Amino acid sequence: MSKFLSEPMQILISAKRKIMKAIGITKSLPVDDKNCFISFETEKPMPESKDLLVKIHAVSVNPVDYKVRQSAAKDKELDEPKILGWDAAGVVEAVGDEVYYSGEYERPGCNAEFQLIDSRIAGHKPSNFSFEEAAAMPLTAITAWEAIFDRLRLQKNGENDKKLLIIGGAGGVGSIGIQLAKKLTNIQVIATASREETSDWCKKMGADVIVNHHDLENDLKKANIENVDYILNFFDTDMHWEAMANLIKPQGHICSIVENKNPLDLNKLKNKSVAFHWEFMFTRSLFKTEDMIEQHKILEELRLLFEEGTLKSTINNTFEGLDTQVFREVHQLQESGQSIGKNVIKFIA
Repeated sequence: MSKFLSEPMQILISAKRKIMKAIGITKSLPVDDKNCFISFETEKPMPESKDLLVKIHAVSVNPVDYKVRQSAAKDKELDEPKILGWDAAGVVEAVGDEVYYSGEYERPGCNAEFQLIDSRIAGHKPSNFSFEEAAAMPLTAITAWEAIFDRLRLQKNGENDKKLLIIGGAGGVGSIGIQLAKKLTNIQVIATASREETSDWCKKMGADVIVNHHDLENDLKKANIENVDYILNFFDTDMHWEAMANLIKPQGHICSIVENKNPLDLNKLKNKSVAFHWEFMFTRSLFKTEDMIEQHKILEELRLLFEEGTLKSTINNTFEGLDTQVFREVHQLQESGQSIGKNVIKFIA
């Protein structure tokens, strides 16, 4: 907008254009580059079909955010800024409902004042949660829920003689994954952590046993655990492939959310008849599957569990401002590998 227009005229034109502020990228730059993110104005989106228009109050940052930032504009500069961000909580403009959700992979993200979201993947915000506490949860909670109940097919209140190993227990998905497995099943939960603060965090989330993922097999033996029935890998598939193949019981199940960089030798699982599963939270919305509304149902069930106190938010750090420097700081923390729980950015006081 021209700097030569008077302020009242600027306000009038802005109102007619219905613009909003957003944070985006046009190049895939390292997070220490001051131009890593740009602040810009764009048209406020208009809802269609099953869309909800949400005014964003808070967002959280996940590994997918920085991975997309690092790859989306790697080969050329984008003609239009790409808005990142998936986890959000806010208010539906048309009706005033408070909602929380994790967006769609290929649509503009939530690092903006407003966002369109398919109603089939949104849920009512837990009434006992702040917008920040709610924004911390959708992507990680849905990922953990689908991994545990859709991929590994654990039964709620099922057998109590089984063991589940969660690799990456102190991360965003691990933090809620420990809670879900511990609170909703009778399984023994073993989580990995390598530092005192991450170990303490996993215990706080409810893990029965803590082991160091840097020496996973030996640490499990020290804990008198020879093998496990289920493995959830929320950290590094390549790094732990050999250990997982050795530790999983015959006819066991392994699920990973982290893409491999090197070929995986599936033959290591053959003689044990072990099943390997991928979990990608965006699958349902990306392919518009017939059961896409299941994510709405999951968020609603999670809401009840949050409201009754069975589960708690995994928020650990809160930042403030729809500002490029804030997003650089949070992305830097996320990329460091030292993050515990979830990092949330508050937009509205």
